[in-house]
Amino acid sequence: MKTADQLILDAKQHIQEISVKDFHKIWTTNNDLILIDVREPEEYQEASIDRSVNFPRGLLEMKIAQHPLVNHHCDEDISLKELSQKDIYIICKTGGRSALATLSLQKMGFTKLFSVQGGIQTWLNENLPIN
Repeated sequence: MKTADQLILDAKQHIQEISVKDFHKIWTTNNDLILIDVREPEEYQEASIDRSVNFPRGLLEMKIAQHPLVNHHCDEDISLKELSQKDIYIICKTGGRSALATLSLQKMGFTKLFSVQGGIQTWLNENLPIN
């Protein structure tokens, strides 16, 4: 039987991760990126990153089709298949849930996925901007 920590370590062997500092550099210069925060809504309300979308980890696979770009909330409507081709970054509190979420979306066919190492906790420790 595996523990949650072992599942996370296993997931990290099959996904791409990006440091908070590197992600911040990319995030501030490219508005075409997608950031999905997989924390619970209460956590997200405490501190969130501008332009992020909150899909809790437990609902991610079912809610991904409701992303604003797919769900007709933006001028640029795209298909779920087109969304799967965009650069998507996943963040959580410390990096565990985002690693599992990244692996799950990868299994669904998403190809340009990155888990943000250290999560929002590291983002805050680096004094980066939040909502």
